[in-house]
Amino acid sequence: MLAALCVTEIVSWGLLYYAFPVLVPRISSDTGWSSVAVTSAFSVALAVSALAGVPVGRFIDRHGPRLVMTAGSGLGVVTLVVIAASPNLLVFVVGWALAGVAMAGVLYPPAFAAITGWFVAGRLGALTTLTLVAGLASTVFAPLTAAAYDQLGWRGTYFWAAVVLAVLTVPVHWLVLRRPWPRPVHVDAEEPEAEKAYAAGVVRDSRFRLLAAGLTLVALAMYAALLALVPLMLERGLSPQAAAWVLGLGGLGQVAGRLVYTALARHASLTVRTVTVFGLVTVSTSVLAVVPGPVGLLVAASMTAGVGRGIATLLQATAVTDRWGARGYGRLSGVLGLPVLLATALAPGAGAVLAEVTGSYATGFAVLAAVAAVGTVLTVASTHGRATTAGRMRPLDMQVGEFRRQS
Repeated sequence: MLAALCVTEIVSWGLLYYAFPVLVPRISSDTGWSSVAVTSAFSVALAVSALAGVPVGRFIDRHGPRLVMTAGSGLGVVTLVVIAASPNLLVFVVGWALAGVAMAGVLYPPAFAAITGWFVAGRLGALTTLTLVAGLASTVFAPLTAAAYDQLGWRGTYFWAAVVLAVLTVPVHWLVLRRPWPRPVHVDAEEPEAEKAYAAGVVRDSRFRLLAAGLTLVALAMYAALLALVPLMLERGLSPQAAAWVLGLGGLGQVAGRLVYTALARHASLTVRTVTVFGLVTVSTSVLAVVPGPVGLLVAASMTAGVGRGIATLLQATAVTDRWGARGYGRLSGVLGLPVLLATALAPGAGAVLAEVTGSYATGFAVLAAVAAVGTVLTVASTHGRATTAGRMRPLDMQVGEFRRQS
């Protein structure tokens, strides 16, 4: 199951997400649509994904991930064909709106919910393994997308992406994700209102609100910088192919960060982890804002940003269990992910708008660094409280004991 999710996540992220920032300048120049209009279509997809994430989380809590992830990958195939064949901007936007529904069913949230439901003692290791592999999505697919465009154009590239998605994700989700889904430990299957009331109580916790606000601001800065990285590199004078490599090598940074996260989680408090990881996001964004070159330094800054982005994914994946345990994970992670994903939805347009308002992508990156700093402060504030158990791995140990007692 874990191996299957590793394959489907790297392919889904690569084709539904990371191909887009490489193709944006090409789509705009080929069609005459403005870059703001094109990136806004992608923002619509991310907004739809955020809104769909809450009911998807509830469904997975009750029935497991198999149906959701199979349907999501199938819809992803259809939407890539619609996007590739779109004769005008309206159809292009509709295609990306449908892609947002597909993203809600196949990207990290449902995969994390699957691992949280099926793993107990090995949960962090499984999450780390999954994000290590999926973290290579930009490294693999950004250069491949640039090369495919040179041979096929952006429409041909998306048609082939649909074929690859159909072959490598739809049958895998349906055939492999067949493990029995564990019934909720804390409440009978016939008592969904108890789970709803429990989740509502957690959402009212001030630490949950600080956490949501902090993660939202960091996500806005992090993903606006990611999706504006290619235009920034073009502004710095790099070729489109070199800019794609700078973006893609950031994925190696994501992998490097996740390789060390398990050790970091065992030996550092939640507060220290949060400061370290989101501090890297803030600093790397600042460096990209002020350093014009050389290319090697820009690659180093992109990889550093990747380290922060990679571990930030794990911090968000374990944010609920680190503070409140595994109960109601699908529902709570959906609620927590809603503002974060909405911020991510604004990210493509935010980078372009900031560049237009401030006069350059470099100045826009400076603004994003300040936003990341504020988000870091709020997220750190959410780590203080009785439920964090000093921010270490004890919540997971408690869950293992509880699981054994219930068994």
